[in-house]
Amino acid sequence: MKKIFSFAAFLFAVVLFPAACTDLDEEVYTEIPLDGFFKSEKEVLMYAGRSYAKLQRFPEEQRLWSLIENASDEMVIPGRDDGLWWEQGRWDELHTHHFSATNKILRQSWEFVFEGITACNEVIYVTEESDIQFDGKERVVGEIKILRALFYYWAIDNWGNVPFTIDFTDKELPEQKDRKFIFSFIEKEILDNVELLQDQPSSAYYGRVTQGMAYTLLARLYLNAAEWIGESKYQEAVDACDKVIGQGFYHIEDDYFANFKVHNEGSVENIFVIPNHSVYTKDRLYWYTLTLNDASRATFGFKGEMWDGFVLEPDFFNKYAVNDLRRNSFLYGQQYDMNGNPVYFIENNDTVWFEYTPTIANYRARKRWEGARCCKYEYQKELEYYVTDMENDFVIFRYADVLYTKLEALWRLGRAGEILGDPELQKIRTRAGMPVYNASEITAEELLDEFGREFAWEARRRQDQIRFGVWGSTWWNKPASGATAKLFPIPQTALSANSKIKQNDGY
Repeated sequence: MKKIFSFAAFLFAVVLFPAACTDLDEEVYTEIPLDGFFKSEKEVLMYAGRSYAKLQRFPEEQRLWSLIENASDEMVIPGRDDGLWWEQGRWDELHTHHFSATNKILRQSWEFVFEGITACNEVIYVTEESDIQFDGKERVVGEIKILRALFYYWAIDNWGNVPFTIDFTDKELPEQKDRKFIFSFIEKEILDNVELLQDQPSSAYYGRVTQGMAYTLLARLYLNAAEWIGESKYQEAVDACDKVIGQGFYHIEDDYFANFKVHNEGSVENIFVIPNHSVYTKDRLYWYTLTLNDASRATFGFKGEMWDGFVLEPDFFNKYAVNDLRRNSFLYGQQYDMNGNPVYFIENNDTVWFEYTPTIANYRARKRWEGARCCKYEYQKELEYYVTDMENDFVIFRYADVLYTKLEALWRLGRAGEILGDPELQKIRTRAGMPVYNASEITAEELLDEFGREFAWEARRRQDQIRFGVWGSTWWNKPASGATAKLFPIPQTALSANSKIKQNDGY
């Protein structure tokens, strides 16, 4: 079992014992009783873990990661030839960009974001109002403010103009604010609080907001400024990246897949992760079930049933060169059992060898072997859905993101040559078995393809496609879509609950 870091242990305790959130018979007070609420720094940190715990649902089947990925050209969930996975067409809506305000995945993604914001508002209010004093109290508050900024970053990225409130005691319906207002809020929150944060990564701050995380978030905010608020902030993106680079704490791992191992807490590349535990965070990271066919139990020693749904889009597979080691993020070709023997079936007295084919013949009737399957995150043995789920900590930001963000920003400023000689940047390519870039190779098409190869299924593809102007293009079984599709519709449930919210144009 992996080493449980101190803060991660607090987070798991919150996940296991969320009594205040689930006890429907609890007494309701008009005011939070703050006197004596906290008696130690440890209790403050454990309480702050409530807001971090809201991140846990990010990589689930029907939450924000899934929404982002299935609407992009990286992932698809075709209907199977046995009729499963069509599910009233909700996945097809995402794939074809015919988004509906009543789509369940969209609704639950919205709830994920705004429940996170609410939790942060509560923790900030209660912590600031508490009389307990200790060195680092400001740091804890600063962490949660920037965590709240991350949730708002996801909000304006996916929905544009969204309801805004930072006052936990406010009983009025929140007003809808435009992207530019919330963009400025996020920027200010980061700049006002970043110096309060822990600078050097350590086991005590594993899974927590640090200066590296805050500056990475700021860099990503600036990189998307031209699309989001109509103002280019590429130099600001470079400057934010340089803050992370200048710390000298993060490095590109020799092995690309070290960042996604079962025990990936030792990665010097990962900047911000969501900690997971096989038992304490069940029903959170269960990609093996989502993507693999039952036949893969022989390969990995799994228990239980595989759901055989999420696959790599066929055309995306072709973005990888044959010798690009990152292509091994996906299973394709003949599959083998744990002893190295080829997996096969006996059907009608014939031997049928089991291969995953990157191609899919029929979008509405995918066969069990069609579609490359994700194995980017290492699978441990004996996984069984909701009994023992994946232990890997889910990566939100890593150092490769910082270096490639700086590369793109400099390229847009006409200065890509300033970073091409950086050994760390070059290592992103060489560890994948690919040659380093020269200036003439840096084009919009190549950058977008390279970002796809490096960050496949890491929930940044939609943002990249929009920024490079191809979101409305056609791809495998997806028609052209208009400018409206750059934003998801605000869920009908949110509109019904708040009369101050206006739907996004075109929905």
